[in-house]
This record gives sequence, C-alpha cells and structure tokens, in this order.
Amino acid sequence: MSEGASSASLGGLPFRKSVRARLLLIALIPTLILLPLLLLSTAKNWTDRFEQVLIDRVGGELTIAHQHLAGLLASRGADVAALSRSAEFASIDPRRGDALADFLERQRQALGLDFLYFVDRRGAVTMSPRNGTMSAPLDWPVVAAALKGQSRTEIDIFLPSDLAEISSHLAEHASLQLVPTEAAVPSDRSEEERGMIVHAAAPAPGGALVSGTLLNRNLGFIDEINNLVYPVGSLPGDRQGTATLFLDDVRISTNVRLFEDVRALGTRVSAAVRASVLDDGQVWRDRAFVVNDWYVSAYEPVIDSFGKRVGMLYVGFLERPFRDAQRATLIEIAITFALVIAIAVPVLLRWARGIFAPLERMNATIEQVEAGDLGARTGAQTGQDEISRVSAHLDTLLDQLQDRDRRLREWAEELERRVTERTLDLENANRELETTTRQLIVSEKLAAIGEITAGVAHEINNPLAVIQGNLDVVRDDLGARAKPLSTEFSLIQEQIQAIHVLVSKLLRFARPEEYADDDTGTDPGQVIHDTLPLVQHILSKSEIRIELNLRSAGQIALNGTELQQVLVNLMVNAIQAMPDGGTLTLGTERVEESEIGQAMRIIVRDTGHGMPPEIVNRIFDPFFTTKRSLGTGLGLSISRKIVAQAGGRISAESVEGRGTTFEILLPLVPNAV
Repeated sequence: MSEGASSASLGGLPFRKSVRARLLLIALIPTLILLPLLLLSTAKNWTDRFEQVLIDRVGGELTIAHQHLAGLLASRGADVAALSRSAEFASIDPRRGDALADFLERQRQALGLDFLYFVDRRGAVTMSPRNGTMSAPLDWPVVAAALKGQSRTEIDIFLPSDLAEISSHLAEHASLQLVPTEAAVPSDRSEEERGMIVHAAAPAPGGALVSGTLLNRNLGFIDEINNLVYPVGSLPGDRQGTATLFLDDVRISTNVRLFEDVRALGTRVSAAVRASVLDDGQVWRDRAFVVNDWYVSAYEPVIDSFGKRVGMLYVGFLERPFRDAQRATLIEIAITFALVIAIAVPVLLRWARGIFAPLERMNATIEQVEAGDLGARTGAQTGQDEISRVSAHLDTLLDQLQDRDRRLREWAEELERRVTERTLDLENANRELETTTRQLIVSEKLAAIGEITAGVAHEINNPLAVIQGNLDVVRDDLGARAKPLSTEFSLIQEQIQAIHVLVSKLLRFARPEEYADDDTGTDPGQVIHDTLPLVQHILSKSEIRIELNLRSAGQIALNGTELQQVLVNLMVNAIQAMPDGGTLTLGTERVEESEIGQAMRIIVRDTGHGMPPEIVNRIFDPFFTTKRSLGTGLGLSISRKIVAQAGGRISAESVEGRGTTFEILLPLVPNAV
C-alpha cells in the first residue's frame, strides 16, 4: 500500500478508533479476556461436577433406602412363612375357632403386626384382632398366590372401609389431614384415609396365613431408613438427611419437619416430581422443592401387588449448605482473581498508555472541532516519531480548515440575507394572490347568483303574471258567485304576492344595493299563526305536535312577508329533522339586548336528530347543505341576510340526538302598539 493510501486509512474514524482498541487489547487480552474465560470455564466444569456428585450421592442413598424397604418386606414375609410352618400352628385344629383366634392374637402382638388372619380355600377368615373381619380376601393377589402354595409379600393400599372392618383404631391411625403445600398439584381433598400396608401371605395347611403392617405414621420404620442412609456426621455441620414414604403424593411417614418439632405428615410432593415419578414411572434424581425448602432429592415409585404405582420412596438432604459452600469457594476464587487483576492491569495500562496517549489527544482535538471549537489544537511539537509528525500535521490542517470555515460563514450570511429578502417578497406576493383569488371566487359566485336570479325572475314572473291575470278573469266572471270562495281567492292572492316577494329577495341577496329598505312594523305572533297553514301539508304527513308559546306582543322592524319567508324555511327544516315525529315549539319573548335594545326573541325548536358542532358552524354559509340534491344551501343564508338587514341576528344551538333550537332577535319598532 502507498503512503498516501495509508494516511487516508488512518484518517478514517473507524480505523483510527480500532488502532486504540487494538493497542488496549494487546495489553489486556491475556489478563482480562483469556484468563477470565479460563476461570469461568473451570468454575463451570467444577460446578457441574459438584452438582453431579451430589446427584450421584443421593442416587446411591435411594438404593440403600430401597434395599431397606425390600428387607422389611422380606422380613415380614419370612415371619409369616415361619409361623405358617411352625409346630404350634400345625397342632391347632382350624375348626376350633377360639383356639386359632387366640393363637393368631398372641403371634400378632409378638411380631408387631397390625392384623393377622387365617383364610381357608373357601374364603372363610379367622381374624386377629378378634372383632375384625376381612371382605373378599381372595381378591388380593398375595392371598391368591398363598392359596396356590406360593409365599408372597407386597405393598398394598387398603381403602378406609377395609381398615375399618379390621379395626376402627387402625382406620383412625391411618387417617391424615392434608396440609396445603407450596408447589403441589391443586386438590379438593382435605384428608387421606387410605392405608399403605406391608401385605404378606404364606401357604398353610388348609389355607393361607396373611399378615399386614400399616406404614401410615410408622415413624420407627422411616427413622430406621434415615439412620441407615444418613448416619451421624455424614452431612456438613449438624444437618440431618430426610426420608419419606408417600401414599400417592401424600407424606404418610416422614422425618421432614414442617416446623421444628412437627413432622410434615399430610404435606404433598411438588407437581414436577409427581408428574415424573407417579405419572411417568421415572426415578427422580435432582433438586426438588420439599415442603418449604430445596433439597437434593431422589424419588422412586412404589408398586403394589396389582402392578400399579401407588406411592413413592424418597431420600434427600438440604441443598443450602452445599450451595453455601459452593458459593463461598467461588467467591474466594473471584476475590483472588480480582486481586491479580487489580495489580496486573495498572501496570499493563501504564505501558500501553505511552503508545496511545498521543492518539487520544488527536482524537479529543477532533471531537472538539466536531463540536464547533475550530480553535482546538493538539499542541504537539514536531518530533522524531511518526505519531508526533501526524499530530503536528493535524494542527496545520486545522488552521487551514478554520480559515476556510470563516470564509464560508461570511458567504453563508450573505446568502441568508438575500434569501430572507426574496422570501419576504414571495410572502407579500402570495398574500396578494390569495386576496385576489378570494375576491375572484366571490365575484364569480355573485355573477352566478345574478344569472340564476335573473333566470328565476324570468321563469317565475311570467307564469305568475298569467296566473294573476286568469285569477282576475275568474273572479270577474264569477261575480257574486265568487263570495263563497273569497277565502280561497285571498289565499291564492297572498301566495302570489309571497312569490313576488321571494323573487325580490333573491335579487336583493344578489344586488342588495339596488333595493331600498322599506320594512314596516309587524306582529310576529300573527305572522306565526298565518305561517302554520303554509306548512300544514307537510305536517299532515308526520306525527309532529305543534307547541305555541307566544308570551309577548309587539311590532318588529321587518315586514310580514320576509318574516314569513324566514319562518317557513326554519319550520320546514325542523319538520324534516323529525321524520319519526316529535314536537315543534314556536315562541316569542320580549327581551333587552345591549347591542339591539328593546327586541323580540322568536324561538323555533325541534326534537329531531340534531347536528354535530362542525355542521352547526357552517349551516349559514351560502350553498352549504346536508340534504344533497334535495336542497340548494341558500335557505338559511338568505334568512340570515333578511334578519341582518332588519338590524337583528339569528343563531342556532344543536345537540345530537336531542334536537335543534333557532333563535331570532329582531329590534322592536319604537312606540308601536
């Protein structure tokens, strides 16, 4: 690579930083990376081996416990077999029930059995204790085997009814109240009443001799296992091992403590152990939660004479002392390593800093320049080594950069000033353009309104003149016969006049300056009464109730035709807003207004569907309508124009789902009656 290419590479930010990082790594990799990795790997391997040793140990201890349980079963079987072959038993006539019962009772007490009975081949039972019995003894596999001439000893589960038949004391002794246990499978049971029995049977003359030993609460048996598996001094400190016999997942015999002097009888095994041992038939060798702490544990299933998994045998020891010892060892190793690092790293950094300190000064200078301090310099003097020469050259380049930056700033300020001037000019031009555009739009609308108004006047006034002329001809021809129809002729004449006024108002809206204000005083209450017949044809099509609340009288500065035009528009809108029926309220009230003075308030209120606020704010805009093709959008705009020309104002309030209220305020004519 050429010298120029090398300089360019060094000037690049990523490579420059990587040089410093590489120098640090060269100094620190052996101590801070390789050694910690080796230490962690060693600690991990040691920890795994340590845990495996604990698991292997508890597995061996479970084997001892299993052998002891098997020895107990063999011992009970041997006792019953020896008894069945004894001369004393052979000398007793089975038909002498009392003698046989006395013999069985003495032997039961001598052997420490919970029950002992003789069963003949027909199933008849002679029982000890005397008041006990045994239902269907031939159903037990051990009994059936003995009757066939084969001695057999198994673990069997007796139901509460079986135990109660033998002895009520035996049933009470087997019963255990279940204790809520953390991590156990949820259960609705509150009591374990079944009994786990060492069930032994041996063939005897004329039948079989059967014995049973209850393991529930058999604390001597479980303590023997614990003392055999965990002799004194086998665990750190004064810790003791634990052993337990389970019926299903309930501890029926254990030296695990619930409290200091209370054994954890009736507590249950954790859900994880139950699933593995009882459900899947596996042997558990791992840590497990036992009652209230973590133990290094081993569990194996207990199989009854029917081949079913009916319980578990457990041995284990508290995990905490071993974890504490393991943690203490790891802490000692970590402290030793930290001391080595604390001594070695400063020495290594001191050696490395002599190499990358000049590079750090250059890096800090460049960061200051990037932050805006163009006057920052490394201050290095030209020396013999390459880094000193690079530092001096960097200062020279920064001097040139500062000068160019100054000139660029001057040019930028000038450009900014010119851009600001041009921006102001463009903003002024844009405002003028917007004003002109709005005026043009208004002019186009007014022109369109003028054309529409002229067309309306032409198209309406011509037919209206024909109607007026024919009405006069009909009235003249009828003469006196027209008197019965005078009311109808008057209504027709009034509506023709209303159409004339409407056309005039359209022209007034388009060219208000061509019309003079000739309003006269009008009674609004009378106008309301006169307007109702005009909308009666619409009211008759809907279930709308009219409510009049004309509480005040007075003359307003607006002629009746114009007020009638406004009211018709508002009433039609209200009726259309109540397609399913409702109430239309019309009212008048004299009020005092600060801007108008003495005024008349006219209310038009409906109970229709109402309008949202965004529509209420636009309903008086010309050409705005929510009726699409059914409306022109001019009704309310013209109404506001009419009211405003009379010196009043019109407003609207609406709530969606509750209705709309229009309020018209018009000045009263002074001194009017």
